[in-house]
Amino acid sequence: MTYDRPRFLAGGDKALFIEFGNAIAPKLGRRVQRLLLAIQNTGIPGLVEAVPTYRSVLIHYDPLQISPKELRDRLETLEQRAEDSQFPKPRVVEVPTVYGSEYGPDLEFVAKHSGLTPEEVVQIHTSTAYLIYMLGFIPGFAYLGGMSSRIATPRLDTPRSRIPSGSVGIAGNQTGIYPAESPGGWQLIGRTPLKLFDLHKEPPALLQAGNSVLFVRITLQEFTRIKEEVEQGTYEMKETPVA
Repeated sequence: MTYDRPRFLAGGDKALFIEFGNAIAPKLGRRVQRLLLAIQNTGIPGLVEAVPTYRSVLIHYDPLQISPKELRDRLETLEQRAEDSQFPKPRVVEVPTVYGSEYGPDLEFVAKHSGLTPEEVVQIHTSTAYLIYMLGFIPGFAYLGGMSSRIATPRLDTPRSRIPSGSVGIAGNQTGIYPAESPGGWQLIGRTPLKLFDLHKEPPALLQAGNSVLFVRITLQEFTRIKEEVEQGTYEMKETPVA
C-alpha cells in the first residue's frame, strides 16, 4: 500500500520517521530517494542524519537546535517540492559475476529447489536490473529488489560462519552481495571480484541507493583478471545505458 501523503511518526525524542507506505515497491523507493536528495540539497539546522529504508526515512535530529514541529513542517514542504523536482537519471551498474563451482556452492541446490537447471537459474538471475533500495546489515551491503520468484530459495538451515567477500546469494525473494567476509545464511550462487566497500574511496560504498545492479556472467579467467585490476586500481566500472 502507498500513502497519498507521508506519515510522520516520532522515534523517541531525537528521531522522526517519515513513512510513504507499507510495501516494497519501486514507486515507494523513488519517493524515498527524492526526499533524501531534497534533504541533501537543503540545509536543515539540527539535522544529524537521514537513513533510508525500503519505504521510509528515519531522521535523527538535535532537539536543542530544532523542535519536532518545525522539523516536520520543513520536511513536509521538502517532500511536496521533491515530487515536482527533476530526479537524476539512475545508474545501472554492471557487477561481473562467476557462477557455480567453489564460488557458488549452492547453485545446484537453488536449481533443484526451483525445478530448474543451474544454467536456467543463472539466465534468470542475470536477466534483469535490480533496484538498490538501501544499504545496511554491514557497510556496503545493498538490499536489492526485483528478483524473479522462480528462483526464490529459503535461507540455509544453519548459517555459515564465514562467507567470502563478493559472494552473491539468494535468501527468500531477495538477492544480494556480501561486501566483506562475514557470517551469513544466504544460498551462495556466485561471486564478484569487485570491491564493494573501500574506506579509502569517496563514497566508500560502490553501490548507492536509487541506482540499479545488473549481474553479468563472467568466466573464471575473467574473474582472475578483473580481481587483479581491482587490486591494482585499474579496473573501470561498466554501466548499462538506461532506456
